[in-house]
Amino acid sequence: MQELHDAPLAPLTTFRLGGPATRLITATADAEVIDAVREADDSGTPLLVIGGGSNLVIGDKGFEGTALRIATRGFALDGTRLELAAGEVWTDAVARTVEAGLAGLECLAGIPGSAGATPIQNVGAYGQEVSATLTEVVAYDRRTRETVTVPNEDCAFSYRHSRFKAEPDRYVVLRVRFALEDAGGLSAPLKYPETARAMGVGEGERVPLAEARETVLRLRAGKGMVLDPEDHDTWSAGSFFTNPILDPEQFEAFTARVADRLGPDVAPPAFPAGGGRTKTSAAWLIDRAGFTKGYGSGPARISTKHTLALTNRGEATTEDLLALAREVVAGVHEAFGVTLVNEPVTVGVSL
Repeated sequence: MQELHDAPLAPLTTFRLGGPATRLITATADAEVIDAVREADDSGTPLLVIGGGSNLVIGDKGFEGTALRIATRGFALDGTRLELAAGEVWTDAVARTVEAGLAGLECLAGIPGSAGATPIQNVGAYGQEVSATLTEVVAYDRRTRETVTVPNEDCAFSYRHSRFKAEPDRYVVLRVRFALEDAGGLSAPLKYPETARAMGVGEGERVPLAEARETVLRLRAGKGMVLDPEDHDTWSAGSFFTNPILDPEQFEAFTARVADRLGPDVAPPAFPAGGGRTKTSAAWLIDRAGFTKGYGSGPARISTKHTLALTNRGEATTEDLLALAREVVAGVHEAFGVTLVNEPVTVGVSL
């Protein structure tokens, strides 16, 4: 376990933003993670848990307390059962499951961050979500001071949400377990239209695992969603806003605003979200509100590749980023009456 004081946190985030922590602990074993958490709790010290830093916006003043970086490692396959330590690099773990000929995670390739963060956010992309294959989460419960195993059905998964996100100060994820599929080297059925089109097949068809992963990586890279230190479009948190989910009354008001602003023949993206609700596209809203690719003149701008990503062009501060985010939120609400919600976790700041 490594301990540093007045430690920079910006290098630990994909935004490369944020001030220092009073103390930074890097834990490489589950026991070290638990010891660090218990020490902070016993002393009443504020605690910030950091994985891959891909979903984190830290204020310019930094964090007054203990930052705990989880750097545990562990990749264990038993047939189709997979266990990952929380600190495993997610995109590397996905690549290894594809190499092993197992389906279920291949369309989650290229997503930055750590394995332990995936159940918190119920990470999903290109028609797959971790909740579809995750069986258990092993976590330290700060309330009971015990290590607990939470089965899938108790994780309260929904769109970009979970029990762990709902109670952010209670659980620290240690291990994540999955049940994958041996489909003879083929992927899970493709559920996302863009992926199917890119591979020249119909939705619901299976394709070779490696080709599915490579296609997703290519699609993500084209949107600046695969980390590249030389490409400022990837100095981001990926999608900065979640796709809004509207109840019937909200959706009716939204479609009326769209017709007034864009004309009666324009139909906004709409997808069933359960319970009579409808999910629409945050990227569509941002673009149609006038915030196009590359928008902005300062050091924080919308990605030149994807309207849903806010980026650090190299010299930005966190406040620069938040000013841009607030401008987008206000503009979308004024145009369409819909309030965007940030996907990354904010530390010491808020929109």
